[in-house]
Amino acid sequence: MIYLDYAATTPVDERVLAKMMPYFRDSFGNPSSIHRLGQKAEAAVDEAREKVAAVLGCRSDEVIFTSCGSEADNLALRGAMMAHKDSTKWLLTAKTEHHAVSKTAIQLEKEYGFPLEWLDVNEHGMVTVESLKKAVCNNTTLASVMYANNEIGTINPISDLAQIAKANHILFHTDAVQAAAYLDVNVNKLGVDLMSLGGHKFYGPKGVGALYVRKGTKLMPHLTGGGQEFSLRAGTHNVPYIVGFAEALHLAATERVERIAHVQPMRDHIIGSVLETIPDSKLTGHPEQRLPNHASFIFKDVDGNLLLQMLDAAGFACSSGSACKTGNPEPSEVITALGHSREWALGSLRITLGADTTAEHVESFLKSLPSLVEKARLINHR
Repeated sequence: MIYLDYAATTPVDERVLAKMMPYFRDSFGNPSSIHRLGQKAEAAVDEAREKVAAVLGCRSDEVIFTSCGSEADNLALRGAMMAHKDSTKWLLTAKTEHHAVSKTAIQLEKEYGFPLEWLDVNEHGMVTVESLKKAVCNNTTLASVMYANNEIGTINPISDLAQIAKANHILFHTDAVQAAAYLDVNVNKLGVDLMSLGGHKFYGPKGVGALYVRKGTKLMPHLTGGGQEFSLRAGTHNVPYIVGFAEALHLAATERVERIAHVQPMRDHIIGSVLETIPDSKLTGHPEQRLPNHASFIFKDVDGNLLLQMLDAAGFACSSGSACKTGNPEPSEVITALGHSREWALGSLRITLGADTTAEHVESFLKSLPSLVEKARLINHR
């Protein structure tokens, strides 16, 4: 199997796993315990928090560990809006967001009465400065715009958008779950108040994430109990996973240049080859402002899920967009937000590269894909 689905998840880096292992058995204490085993575990969590803070360029007490990127998104949106529940406040986001943001926003509107406004995106799925300027008003509390889109790879101008929010005294959150593997996540350069991360997107373990919360930002905790994570996220610390998350983020930051140099030429080759060799194919997402490992397409009159099954049978692991949506027979909200008709939107394919991808893998994929698309198209026409 040739794995081309690194946006869905990545294998745990061996160096990350080595850092995690002692905390499963040898140093298994609860960080909340007073005895020496607890103190050792607490020190590991503190060290991990400092390591994450160093990458983000923030204070260590602004880092909140969560179970995943989705939980971090939920804490950011629910926490910020519920902290302002005594007044009617608006929430701004886009339909191109991950469901952890968009569905949370919809629930906040339906169940709690927070007015929701959808930000416009351009043909590349990008939220522009003009779109945010048009939407902000005196009653806006929070704007949430993802750093890089998981389905189409488009990178949003986060620092410019955050400046607009700041000028209007609006909190700004970005879902950086997909971005952290390849982009600078220094929160002061970006200017964000809240930022979500997920460990398994950059060779860390599944089941751990983090939320950056700028000092002074009011949040209502969504898990109550103990006083862990500065009373914003109760629950016993998952020490080995937190340690692994921090090491993986550290490696992603220190090796960013080399990792980009590895994947970007192969990504460009895939984009050029697919558009040249497959009729009725379109690139989705921005042609230049996109993640360096991310190539995504739509094919006219093709069932994307059928194409994925054919690719799997041929030995290639790809996806049709978000791993949280794969298998759904309806077009992705992200693709339809770009203005594509159903006959195009159903035929989406995402190819994402990573550390173990080779030029030989790419050539094998490009050799197989045109005939598989043609076959899927013929079946669709029956």
